[in-house]
Amino acid sequence: MSLEGGMKCVKYMLFFFNFIFWLCGLALIVVGILVQMSLHSTLMISDASASGAPIVIIAVGVVIFFIAFFGCCGAWKESYCMVTMFAILLSLVIIVQIAAAIAGYVFRNKVSDVVQDSLADMISRYSNSSAEFKAGVDAMQEDLKCCGVNNSSDWRSFQPDETSVPDSCCLNVSTNCGVGAMTDSAKVYQEGCRSAVEDLLRKNIQWVIIAALVLALVEIMGVVFACVLMRGIRSGYEVM
Repeated sequence: MSLEGGMKCVKYMLFFFNFIFWLCGLALIVVGILVQMSLHSTLMISDASASGAPIVIIAVGVVIFFIAFFGCCGAWKESYCMVTMFAILLSLVIIVQIAAAIAGYVFRNKVSDVVQDSLADMISRYSNSSAEFKAGVDAMQEDLKCCGVNNSSDWRSFQPDETSVPDSCCLNVSTNCGVGAMTDSAKVYQEGCRSAVEDLLRKNIQWVIIAALVLALVEIMGVVFACVLMRGIRSGYEVM
């Protein structure tokens, strides 16, 4: 059985859309990984709820990556069963993506509390943690040009003198530059990391939400093309 006329056009359109899906799946994987790395490596966010949306996005990206090949084969071979399965799987993926976008939006309202708790935990663990953990905290403070949670005084328990901060808090980082300089604005950043981390985290979550919703719209068009192609294939079989 071979499709003719408009159905052939739909067939090639579906094949083209599957190539786009393949690229979008790859893009979702990259976006999800970058956000996850930013949460736990750059921002040192340890709250498990923060990982929900990016992990779902990575999983959806992997699924789409493989579904796209399945859809291409179904369209090329004009297989009613394969195209039907493709449409069903893609519909399920759309539902999951919308759920991930909603979860990301809900998490945005928890950002302030999560950041406060994570940064406070970061400071309390700093002195007794591994060199890798300290390097991560130092890198965050240097990159964001901040010190402590709300201000530099959050490091009061860092040293017995209660006036010292990690060297990464210094405007110009050098060995022991933070000793006794907690309230010295000429040497140490006085603003805490909370607001900077919140802003960066919200931007990351926003990109996850945008990626999920934009791809969902594209996928809906793919489902429509798949349904039209299914109808054309079935009509061809009925004529035969």
